[in-house]
Amino acid sequence: MRSTTTDPLDGLDAIDWAGLDHAYGGAGDVPGLLRALCGPEEHERGRALGALYGNIFHQGSRYPASAVAVPFLARLAVDSALPGRAEVLGLLASLAIGYDEAHLPAGVAIAQWRHERAELAAKDGAAVLAELDAWVAAAPDEGERRVREFRRRTFDPDEHLRSVDAELGAYDAVRTEVPRLAALLADGDAGVRAATAYLLAWFPEQAPHTLPLLLALLDAHGSGGEGAGGPDSSVAATALVAVGLLGDAPLVPRLRPFLASPDGLLRWAAAVALARLTSTPTATGTPAAGTGTADRGLGAAVLTELTAAEAAPPEPGAPGVAFHEGDLRGYAAASLTLLAADHPDEALDAVVDGLARTSGPAAFAVTAAALRLAFGPPRPGPLPPFSELDERRRRLVRTLAGLDEPTWRWGNFLEILRAWGLPQDRPAIRAYAGLPAA
Repeated sequence: MRSTTTDPLDGLDAIDWAGLDHAYGGAGDVPGLLRALCGPEEHERGRALGALYGNIFHQGSRYPASAVAVPFLARLAVDSALPGRAEVLGLLASLAIGYDEAHLPAGVAIAQWRHERAELAAKDGAAVLAELDAWVAAAPDEGERRVREFRRRTFDPDEHLRSVDAELGAYDAVRTEVPRLAALLADGDAGVRAATAYLLAWFPEQAPHTLPLLLALLDAHGSGGEGAGGPDSSVAATALVAVGLLGDAPLVPRLRPFLASPDGLLRWAAAVALARLTSTPTATGTPAAGTGTADRGLGAAVLTELTAAEAAPPEPGAPGVAFHEGDLRGYAAASLTLLAADHPDEALDAVVDGLARTSGPAAFAVTAAALRLAFGPPRPGPLPPFSELDERRRRLVRTLAGLDEPTWRWGNFLEILRAWGLPQDRPAIRAYAGLPAA
């Protein structure tokens, strides 16, 4: 990729940044931060990148200034004379989708996203609030009612619509840049190639253009016969997952050989991709021939690899695999939920095994996957008595009760438990499970 012949920040000063909002008010500081990304000092670039994550992507939120910054960030990413381009691509992906865990393991449901936005815009604000009042009244218990009442008190329909518009606006701004960013799959920097493959995974509307490029990257890599751990391994693994998120069941034969790779990272990526592809219905609403329940051998192989990842996830070398914030065990757990129809007991056993090996934030995704496998979708309200649970579900509860005290101090973890009606403090869940106090 040759350097651009024009200033990537051309036109930056023609924008009324102070009139655009970000997390801290007017976005007058954004031009200086974008310029700092072009600087020679790594420390200053890192500071600028962190500041942009804090203001145009504040804890996952996007703002009017977010979409306006996207074309400049894209120009920085494609200018090979500039440093830190992989990090800029990562910021672009975040601006498009927020935290990727919200879209995994199924991928971005963009048609649903657009439909929900249109429905929200068509609703009268009073009608929205009336629906929330009914939601509060339907709370199954007092604790859930208090949570819902707080959300109702703090909800502003107009502000919510503005937030949705800012998020979708940032997504579409990045989507517009996909055609030129896709060319970076051929970049000489492995970090840039991996970051590009990761970014492309979130744009199914662009798949007719991007899928052939990602598949060509995989064809060039083969099945990973050169061994594990190098930068090409991370690039190919990222491309495999991206193909799985963008594609459909007919791609299964193209990806299946990677399950036999000597590279454990590629086997993990193939299993993640194939779990999604074989659980994705065709236009008729059923899995394609040769996939899903029609191919037990494939399902068993995918289950084997995901189970292995729960016990000991592969450790990518640089540049790494960005999906699920690099938490390969957590992503494997989420993927195992896709196998529940054919392998319900084996999937739950594998995820509970993985949960027993986690602590702190690493436990969040695995806990959510385990609870979904055990009890179905989130269901506020108390669980049945412990004695009425089967042994697999008892084992899950005992494993949760045995997680270390620091894990139980995380509000994120307690929120997951609350969503399934489990006790939200360690002594209470131990009492529920009939365990002695820790």
